[in-house]
Amino acid sequence: MYMLSQLMAICIWISFPFSEGNMKMYNKEYHSNGNLKAEGWVIEGQKTSYWYYYHTNGKIASKGHYKKNKKSEYWYYYNEDGALEKEGHYNQGIAENWWIFYDLATKDKRKIQYQKNQKNGFCLVYKGRKLIKVEKYIADEHKGEWKDLSSFRRDNPDVKLR
Repeated sequence: MYMLSQLMAICIWISFPFSEGNMKMYNKEYHSNGNLKAEGWVIEGQKTSYWYYYHTNGKIASKGHYKKNKKSEYWYYYNEDGALEKEGHYNQGIAENWWIFYDLATKDKRKIQYQKNQKNGFCLVYKGRKLIKVEKYIADEHKGEWKDLSSFRRDNPDVKLR
């Protein structure tokens, strides 16, 4: 028994200096009104894994993953009433791939392709479940628009929207 406890103490003493710098800790930040502002995991002072951010009223503002202090994977953003405003992909802190934007007033939904934090590709505009328009962007600049599928297919024969 004495030998076992001595061996455990030695293992803890040996591993402590090597693991201290890589400890994963849960971090919480607060607004000046005392409500939670943000919470998530930190390793060596860098945000990692899943994080939550909150509006001053306590409702969720955004949530998603970090990798080495940069936003990564899929993120969700909400307004102060808790309604989803947008969602999309990050790669090393940069908006990439498809993003979806919700317009609560008009009930429109825009699904937009991003590259390097810019609209780059197509934007599909929906009213409810119906596709009403396709726009094209290059480096955030509007380059074209189609309001019917036949003209879009005529001008973009190699592009599949589904």
